[in-house]
Amino acid sequence: MFFDSFAEFLAMGKHGFYVWLCYGITALVIIANILAPIRQRKKLIEQQTRLQRREKKNASEA
Repeated sequence: MFFDSFAEFLAMGKHGFYVWLCYGITALVIIANILAPIRQRKKLIEQQTRLQRREKKNASEA
């Protein structure tokens, strides 16, 4: 589709709000799908580190 100006491009024939909203929601979902496993991995590593410290401490006390 050809637009005469950048403003017309953003307006998308009066459907711009919905078009750009869909792009924004899609971008948020993609970013969430990238960040969620990274955060979960960090959390798992922290939990395992705490568990190992606790086990090491209990083994040295016994």
